Amino acid sequence: MFMPTLYTQKDKNIRKTWFLITGFLVFIIGLGYVFSYQFQSPVILLVAVLFSTLMSFISYWYSDKIALSIAGAREVKHDENPELYHILENLCITAGLPMPRLYIINEAAPNAFATGRDPKHAVVAVTQGLLQKLNRSELEGVLAHELSHIGNYDMLLSTVVVVLVGFIALISDWFLRWNFWFGGRDRDNDRGQLGAIMMIAGIILAILSPLIAMLIQLAISRKREYLADASGALLTRYPDGLASALEKISADPTPLRAATNATAHLYISNPFKGKKISALFMTHPPVADRIKALRGMEA
Repeated sequence: MFMPTLYTQKDKNIRKTWFLITGFLVFIIGLGYVFSYQFQSPVILLVAVLFSTLMSFISYWYSDKIALSIAGAREVKHDENPELYHILENLCITAGLPMPRLYIINEAAPNAFATGRDPKHAVVAVTQGLLQKLNRSELEGVLAHELSHIGNYDMLLSTVVVVLVGFIALISDWFLRWNFWFGGRDRDNDRGQLGAIMMIAGIILAILSPLIAMLIQLAISRKREYLADASGALLTRYPDGLASALEKISADPTPLRAATNATAHLYISNPFKGKKISALFMTHPPVADRIKALRGMEA
């Protein structure tokens, strides 16, 4: 029986991510064509692109400050926690990454996240509960996972995806408002049956496209978690450390009060305990599947 290695697991998740992104772009191109045909003006699409890009540009440059402020995290220097600092520093040397700023969140729930626009401006934040409840190998697995997000430029990818989702939501809303106020019946008569079909298709797409875009965004986010797991295990050469850490984090009943809907996707494990969410709308893959994948790897 073939057992996936760390390398094949990483390559597989990279391919799946790019497949999803390609599908996302094809979907946007098709949506743009339908809406452009109905509006008979590409200017509206251009404005939508510029607006959503501007908003995402702002969030990209200030995402770390926003996330840290929401979490109430404080920066930790070497002398305050030398053991934690050295673990992260050694992993950075192994991964060939610059040392990120290190923060601690004063929460009893074990969890962690990474953010920042690029490796030179990255941040890793861990909770007090993570430091207290995990052993060294488990802590190394979590930090390696977060460094993998940084090394794989997941923050950049997330920003690109947010641009695309924002673009779709914006033009869908404009399309529905335009058809509500102006109808477009005269234009449809001029263009005949094809125009009527395109208008109906446009309305259906305008209603469904934000949901489709959100589902694609969540699917990409889940694949990046699998990729960070595989990359983190490759970095430590000990997949069971991260697997054991995920078991402890997911089983811990302590709520993470600092987490919000805006920052939940950043954490290594879903911070909202006890909430039943459909698999389609989960920001993270099921922990059981992640643990199974990690323990099925061979170093």
